[in-house]
Amino acid sequence: MITLKWSTIQLLKYRGKSMDINETIDIAEDLKKRDPQIRDVSPIHVTGNADITTEKIAFHLHITGKLILPCSRTLVDVDYPIDVKSTEIYLLNATTSYEEEEDAEIHYPNGDIVDLDPVIIELLLLEIPIQVFSESAKNDANLPSGNEWEVVTEEQVKQDEESKEKKVDPRLAGLAKFFDEQS
Repeated sequence: MITLKWSTIQLLKYRGKSMDINETIDIAEDLKKRDPQIRDVSPIHVTGNADITTEKIAFHLHITGKLILPCSRTLVDVDYPIDVKSTEIYLLNATTSYEEEEDAEIHYPNGDIVDLDPVIIELLLLEIPIQVFSESAKNDANLPSGNEWEVVTEEQVKQDEESKEKKVDPRLAGLAKFFDEQS
């Protein structure tokens, strides 16, 4: 199994240069353990590069793949594509201060090992939406309903609000005429 894990000694060989990354990793089991709603994960393709100095390593990553998630209405499998770009900074010395890039995350090596797998897992977990709908659920006119309840779409709610605004309560119809007479 391919992992994105290096010792700091291996990485420092690229000091002053850029190290290219182009790997496909399998982190399906780790992702499923962290989030039980994930049903399956395609192999994750990680590309990018690492800029390495004696104080820090800056990984510029592009992560692509596909998650299989349950539809929020029907529970059928939904393919959810992943396309994430991120910059992750590893400071090699805990006393080094770093304030260059605002959107970069700061990490520290575990001993003398730089492991990107946990970082990639976190990035993928952050990409999972609250709700995912299958194409059939999006297009289905027969939404679930029960005793005194039903699922409605946002469009139906807007239509109901517009129709309520147009209708005047018959008890207040006389009051509306009163204001028309005064103006």
